[in-house]
Amino acid sequence: MTDKEPKPASAATGWSKDILLAKAQRYAEQMLSQPRDDWKFGLWSTFVLEFLARAATANVSPVLLADLRDWNNVYYALGQQPKVNKFIPRSLDIGAVLNRLREIFPEFDSGLEGFALRHMSARNEELHSGDTPFNGAEWLAPYYRTCKTLLRTMGEDLKLLFGNEEAAFAEKLMLADQDETAKSIGKTIHAHNTVFEKKDLAERQQLADQASVWATRQHGHRVKCPACGSAALLTGEPATPPIRTLKDDEIIETQSYLPSKFECIACGLKIAGLAQLAAAGLGNTYNARFTYDAAEYYAPEPELLEPEYEPDFND
Repeated sequence: MTDKEPKPASAATGWSKDILLAKAQRYAEQMLSQPRDDWKFGLWSTFVLEFLARAATANVSPVLLADLRDWNNVYYALGQQPKVNKFIPRSLDIGAVLNRLREIFPEFDSGLEGFALRHMSARNEELHSGDTPFNGAEWLAPYYRTCKTLLRTMGEDLKLLFGNEEAAFAEKLMLADQDETAKSIGKTIHAHNTVFEKKDLAERQQLADQASVWATRQHGHRVKCPACGSAALLTGEPATPPIRTLKDDEIIETQSYLPSKFECIACGLKIAGLAQLAAAGLGNTYNARFTYDAAEYYAPEPELLEPEYEPDFND
C-alpha cells in the first residue's frame, strides 16, 4: 500500500455509535444534576435526545448521518479522512435523522418522531427567543418512552443513560402515562359515539354507507370504528421487508405494517400514535399485499414497477 492509497476504514470518527452514545451519557449526567422542574433539566434533555438519535442511526451505519450534498461527508463517515482543504464534516439536521429512524425502525413510530421534533423545537425556542418552553416536566413520560425506544434499537435500556434509580422512576412514569392515555382515548371514543348516536337512524345509515365506500377506495387497512361501528381505516409504516412469492405469472409481495393513524369519516374519530391506538384496541400489526405482473416487475423501465392492481391491506 502506497501513501497515496486510502487507509483501511476506521470506526473512530465523530459519527461512530460509541462516541455519540458516550456524549449522550455525558449530557444525561448534566441533565440529572438539575431539578426536574428546572429549565436547565429540559434543555439538557434535548442534547441527550439528539445524540441518542444520532447514535441509533450510526448503529445502522454512520453513512446515514452524512449530508449528501458533498460526497466527502460520506467518505468521512466511512472512517476515511477527506483530502480537501479545510474540510469540516457536515451531518444531517436532526429532523432528517428522526425521519430516517422512523423509516428504519417501525417501533419508532410517527408519534415518537413527532414528540422528538417538538422537543427539538422547544430547544430552539429556548435558545433563540425570550420564551421559556421548559417550565415544568409534563413532557417527561413521552421523553423517556422515546429514549427507551431508541436505546432498544441498540440492545440497550434506560439504565445505560440515566442509571438504575432514574430508570426505575421512568418506568413508573411511563406506566402511569399509559393509563392516562387509555383514559383519554376512551373519553374521546365515548364522546364521538354519543354525538353519532344522537343522529337519526337515516342519517347514521347514510354516514355509514359513505364511510364504507370511502374505506374501500382509500389505501389502508379496513377496520371497524370503535366509536360508531362504521368501516374505517388504519394507516401505518412498514414493519418488515416485503416477502415476495411467484404465483403463475404474478409477483406477490406481502408486508407487515405497524399502525400509526386511524380515521373514521362517519363519526369523525381520528387517532394518531401507536400508544393511543393500542389503548383503543387498534395497535396490532396488519398485512398488506401487492400484486405485480412478473414481466413488468423485472422490466428496467421505472414506470413499469408500479402495482398493476390496487394493494390489499386487509390480509
